[in-house]
Amino acid sequence: MTDLTKLSAAALADLLAAGEVSSVDATRAHLDRIDDTDGDIHAFLHVNGGALDVAADIDRRRAAGDPLGPLAGVPLAIKDVLVTTDMPSTSGSRILEGYMSPYDATVVARARAAGLVPLGKTNMDEFAMGSSTEHSAYGPTRNPWDLDRIPGGSGGGSAAAVAALQAPLALGSDTGGSIRQPAHVTGTVGLKPTYGGVSRYGAIALASSLDQVGPVTRTVLDAGLLHDVIGGHDPHDSTSLPDEWPSFAAAAREGASGDVLRGLKVGVIRELGDDGFQAGVTASFRAALATLEAHGAEIVEVSAPHFEYGVAAYYLILPAEASSNLAKFDSVRFGLRVDVSGGTVEDVMAATREAGFGDEVKRRIILGTYALSAGYYDAYYGSAQKVRTLIQRDFDEAFARVDVIATPSAPTTAFRLGEQLDDPMQMYLNDVTTIPANLAGVPGISIPSGLADEDGLPVGIQFLAPAREDARLYRVGAALEALLVDEWGGPLLDRAPVRGGGR
Repeated sequence: MTDLTKLSAAALADLLAAGEVSSVDATRAHLDRIDDTDGDIHAFLHVNGGALDVAADIDRRRAAGDPLGPLAGVPLAIKDVLVTTDMPSTSGSRILEGYMSPYDATVVARARAAGLVPLGKTNMDEFAMGSSTEHSAYGPTRNPWDLDRIPGGSGGGSAAAVAALQAPLALGSDTGGSIRQPAHVTGTVGLKPTYGGVSRYGAIALASSLDQVGPVTRTVLDAGLLHDVIGGHDPHDSTSLPDEWPSFAAAAREGASGDVLRGLKVGVIRELGDDGFQAGVTASFRAALATLEAHGAEIVEVSAPHFEYGVAAYYLILPAEASSNLAKFDSVRFGLRVDVSGGTVEDVMAATREAGFGDEVKRRIILGTYALSAGYYDAYYGSAQKVRTLIQRDFDEAFARVDVIATPSAPTTAFRLGEQLDDPMQMYLNDVTTIPANLAGVPGISIPSGLADEDGLPVGIQFLAPAREDARLYRVGAALEALLVDEWGGPLLDRAPVRGGGR
């Protein structure tokens, strides 16, 4: 039998629909893969003990002729930032250890309704604060390409699970690059939708004006198929857009089969330059641009003078919103409570937050509270919001000249575990190319663009499009993916030397 863990979600869905394999077989194959490899990788915090029962129910419904969605029976990994009724939801934090939600996040509920089979909850930086998944309270996840290296963050668990063939599909969240940067370092595909295009209801909030839920997959088509399931208006989310969205899977198929690159104007940001980027990342990016140009695209230099302030603005806006969002974890309403003999409510709260939050969370809460304090609000938070507006204007002006903007998805390949833990500023700079999209609310996608010459590790190229033009990213991403697959002779993940259980 074909190794079901090596199939794309689209290919597996076709076999399921044709009755050639069962969802139980597909789910068991992935659970076995998790069992074989996750001792090394630690992509999962919790494996769903009821996954085979869900799969068996899908098989029964298919046999009975019930109408099922295109992805019915396909296994799915879920980032632990998304609440679920049947599995703990901790957001990678001790303060929520063992927490069971009374409801499902909207994207989880939609995935269940579409017949996807939840495999479990994936590891992440605590409350999505980090670029390496080393800030998880439950230990780091390791990159399947090299177990001594990080899988990106904050959604390193979801990206590692897909890269290690533990799951064909995963859900992630992206506040400043937490889908796209892990995709870059693990050779996977990750898309941050337009802000408001996918519901945030049931996503444990970090920074509400920046957070967005999206797909992590092996191919652009798989991302489009999952996006079709989870996207669309949600009345539970006040920031959800009321738009009618096109089929993103159809856009991906159009890109892979059509001549969408001819005449496409691809913007390259003058101010990014090559400084601060690993040579192999730059070389892969330039090679991808040359491939686009060889197939009819026009490369256009554009200016985004305020992008250089994006990281500084982001690390004022995010901590400010985080300090507000995390105030609810107070030992009173839910989560961890540390009893203090004879202490006041304030004493219990202080002891609980001291024990329950990690160093990075504490660092950002303190920074955010300071930025919002009397006398500093206008100087810090207010100024950062003004920079945000300037970055949005940079995008508007650039998109008046080009169809998409291209950048490297991150400055370097996966760095070694522990290498940047003592240097928060260097860790923050890993998101230098992804943060502007979150500040402006525009969609972005990272697709694999090759392997860096220096270390043989994956590199990604990022495309950005105007708000609401997510379908454009699927067309362009699938078109380039098809050309690169032809160039490599197969998907990039076919080259991943995954350890633990072999391949």
